[in-house]
This record gives sequence, structure tokens and C-alpha cells, in this order.
Amino acid sequence: MIQFDAVHKRFPNGTTAVHDLTLRMPEGGVTVLVGSSGCGKTTTLRMINRMVEPTSGTIRVGGKDVQQQDAAELRRSIGYVIQQSGLFPHRTVLDNIATVPLLLGWGRRKARTKAAELLETVGLPAETGRRYPHQLSGGQQQRVGVARALAADPPVLLMDEPFGAVDPVVRTQLQDELLRLQKELSKTIVFVTHDIDEAVRLGDRIAVFRTGGHLVQCAPPDELLARPADDFVADFLGAERGLKLLSLRTLADVPQGPAPAGGTWTLVLDEARRPLHWAADDTRIPVRPLKDTDSLLSALNESVASPTGLVARVDADGVLTGVSSRDDIHEHAGQAHTEARVAA
Repeated sequence: MIQFDAVHKRFPNGTTAVHDLTLRMPEGGVTVLVGSSGCGKTTTLRMINRMVEPTSGTIRVGGKDVQQQDAAELRRSIGYVIQQSGLFPHRTVLDNIATVPLLLGWGRRKARTKAAELLETVGLPAETGRRYPHQLSGGQQQRVGVARALAADPPVLLMDEPFGAVDPVVRTQLQDELLRLQKELSKTIVFVTHDIDEAVRLGDRIAVFRTGGHLVQCAPPDELLARPADDFVADFLGAERGLKLLSLRTLADVPQGPAPAGGTWTLVLDEARRPLHWAADDTRIPVRPLKDTDSLLSALNESVASPTGLVARVDADGVLTGVSSRDDIHEHAGQAHTEARVAA
């Protein structure tokens, strides 16, 4: 766990970057810090590894006061990923990843072996290790940056706008990769972003800051979306916060029944019983089947696109298990909003 107790940071020019911050970041979870530029989220992150020193208050990582630890040793025990990856341009990818293990006294062979393993972990082919950063795409560089931060197996990972400099498609891929890695590794992650959609997608808890380093609200995403603490948080979340909430809830509990037979529209399947399209006379409308893990928002969108208002449901192999009605999906969407408000 990372704990901030009455932490204050004022810079020499008189600017208050963080104001009286008390915050708990649970072990093994992803805490996302969000807010507009100048709200103190990056300063908060950088105080954890003492790249910025607090003016007052106490910060503990794993129960230990960071001020009582050697700064260099502390930083080597905490992974750190920044925008633009921050790789050393004159070193190969493999040597970039091996940087911290070598600083910790690992032998060169052991460090490079670990680096090669991590290339696979972050989804890069082995031959990437022989290249230099300028020979990689922006998304590949960010994956290398994550691998380098994980090289010494730190319990804590700090990520400062790590995906902000790549295009939207690559950004989504990197988010998927981070979610996969977190499921496997269960690190304590502190993630800074200005993008509320990214925060909702990645965070177990979201801390919203406003200018002057004031923490306004910290809560799980569904609670934050259902009950923002004040108008500032509501405005920051945007007018579509209800849709964001539905993106967090899955289709798993929505009832399903057999596909209709004998009506105007027929759900056409292939030989393996995988849905292909809705058919009526000479008309064909594509169907996008959904799994239990898909969101209620995806289900609502598909029910609107479907000529019958029905959503085809499939198992992990894409085989039809049944269909769900638009009414049932709407009912569960309403329940999701109600449950979130009650929980909050």
C-alpha cells in the first residue's frame, strides 16, 4: 500500500502543487490520478520515488517512510514509465531493459536473460532486443519502457502519461497490454492521465484533482460515475458519464433465450453454429455477436443496430448460446445505475 498523510508541496515560487493530501493506494491495485494540467497529479506521483520532495507530511510505501530511505535505492525498487518511453538511444533494447538489474549488481548474463524474458512478456519478438530505440515504433518503444520498469520485479510501478504520445489505436492496444500484465503480475500501479476514458478503463480507483493540488474525490470508477462528489467532478467526467458506467458492466447477467424461428427475420448460422447475419427475403444485415464479458454499452449499441432488437450471444468459441432482448438489456442498464448509486 502507498499512503499519503497530510502531504503538502509548495515550490520556491510560492505555487502550491499538492495541498494537504491524504490518500490510500491499495496494494496490488491500479490507482489513477486524473485532472487538468497543473493540478498536482504528476507531482504526487513523483513524490512517491522522491524525484520531488514534499514540503510536509508523510509518504509511506509498504509501510516504510520514503523520507527515511536512500533516494537512489528507493528509485531502483520502484518501476517508472514516462511518456516517450525515455529509453537510452545509444543502447540496444535488451541493454535498455537490463539497466536497473545491472545497477543492482546482477551479472550481465542474468540481466540480459531477464530482459529477453520481459520482451516476450510485453508482446515483442525476440529480435527486437538487438535493435535500437529509433528503429522501433512509438508503441513498441512504450512496451520496452514498461519492460524496463518491470526488469527488477518491483512491487510498485509509477506510470506518468505513458500512452499519451501514441495514436488512439496503439493507445488502446497498450491499455489492453497493461490490463493483461496487471492480471498476471498484480503490481501496485499509480497511473497519471488527463484522459477520463483511460482512467475508467484502467483504474481500480480514480483520484480526481483540481488546480492547486486539491484532491476532490477518490473512488472506484462505477461509484465515481454514479455519484460525483460535486459539480467539478461531474463536469470533468463529462455529459456521457452514464455511458461510461455501462462500459464497466458486462452482459453476463442479462437473460438469454433461443433465437426466434419463423418470423420476418432469421438469424443465419454457419456449420459450426456461429452467427453470420440476420436475413429477411433478399436483405442481409451483419450481426456482431457478443460474449458474457462484453459490456452493457456494447449490448445496447448492438440491440439498436439489430433489425429485431435482439443481440446474439456466443461462447468463447463463437458458438451461439442464445439471444438477449433490447428490453432485458435496458432493464439491466437501469439496474447498473441504481446499484452504483446505492453502493456509493
